[in-house]
Amino acid sequence: MGTQEKTDKTSDQLNNQKYLLITTVLFTIMTLVVGALVFRFYLEDYRKSSDAKEYDKYYVMITDNYKSDFWQAIYKGAFDAAKRQNIYVDLLGQNIQGQYTCEQLMKIAIASRVDGIIVFASENEEMTQLINEANEKKIPVVTLYSDSTHSDRLSFVGVGSYNIGREYGRQIFNLIKEKRSDDFANSQAAIRRTTTDVAVLVNTDTRDSGQNIIISALQETLEQENATDSEFSISLVPVDNKNIFSVEESIRDIFMNDDIPDVIVCLNELNTVCAYQAVVDFNKVGDVNILGYYNSEEIMTAISKNIVYATISIDTEQMGRYCIDALSDYYHFGNTSQYFTADVTLINNQNVDAFMKREDGDE
Repeated sequence: MGTQEKTDKTSDQLNNQKYLLITTVLFTIMTLVVGALVFRFYLEDYRKSSDAKEYDKYYVMITDNYKSDFWQAIYKGAFDAAKRQNIYVDLLGQNIQGQYTCEQLMKIAIASRVDGIIVFASENEEMTQLINEANEKKIPVVTLYSDSTHSDRLSFVGVGSYNIGREYGRQIFNLIKEKRSDDFANSQAAIRRTTTDVAVLVNTDTRDSGQNIIISALQETLEQENATDSEFSISLVPVDNKNIFSVEESIRDIFMNDDIPDVIVCLNELNTVCAYQAVVDFNKVGDVNILGYYNSEEIMTAISKNIVYATISIDTEQMGRYCIDALSDYYHFGNTSQYFTADVTLINNQNVDAFMKREDGDE
């Protein structure tokens, strides 16, 4: 009986030792594997940091929607121009998780002590104060596309709002002339002379003087083209542009009313895309003419299908390059031009094919 107990104890001890040995071996193997993986990642990071290029300066670009084709195209223009001068430009926001306003991104840029800031600004007081704070900390700020006129910004890179308004006015007058022809073809319509209703989509969250200049130039052009007051009416339609869903809802509400405008004037890329999608969804192609903004592939395709009447093309490469030029002038000479204006071109069904071929060639 005692011998049996000793045998059982010996067997248990051997099993425990075997279990301990297997555990130790497995733990050692796991430690080696984890260590190898950690070393591998460390080595890769070391190689990346060793191969990293050193730049003379670091600028950031801040926009309200870094995902849009419009801002991406401007950023590319700035990035390419900066690279030629050994400067790195970061589109702030696209590498940060979460949604940030332009003001919040400005605070990040200032705290990071960057060498220059390119920002889609506004006339609100917080933006003005942030630009002034950056200036006090010797960080030059270039406002892009939308200005902060009461701030200490270095320069403003934008578009000729007056010229854009005049171009919109000329296109609306062409539509009025088409309606005149239709009216004279119909004797009853000729007697009452129908009115072309124009709706201009304006953003609700900004006090952009550029919008007001476009609208004034539009109306002035129609008057100069001898369009009578009875032939057109212009209304401003506020668009909630907090996000893409609120923009879509604001524009779809236009088509829920009994009086749908004959012409919708869009002052940015997102409004243009949402407007032409609503025209298609509500089966109003041919009834509602869209004057768009920017020349993304989607918008130009819509022009070729006669869904969008015409659009304004902005030289985005030029805008991006001008931003870098302004900052470079500041560092080289201590000052720069206060205003840079990018070129604009009208695209309609007469020249859209040429533009699309040119875009394909550039790619």
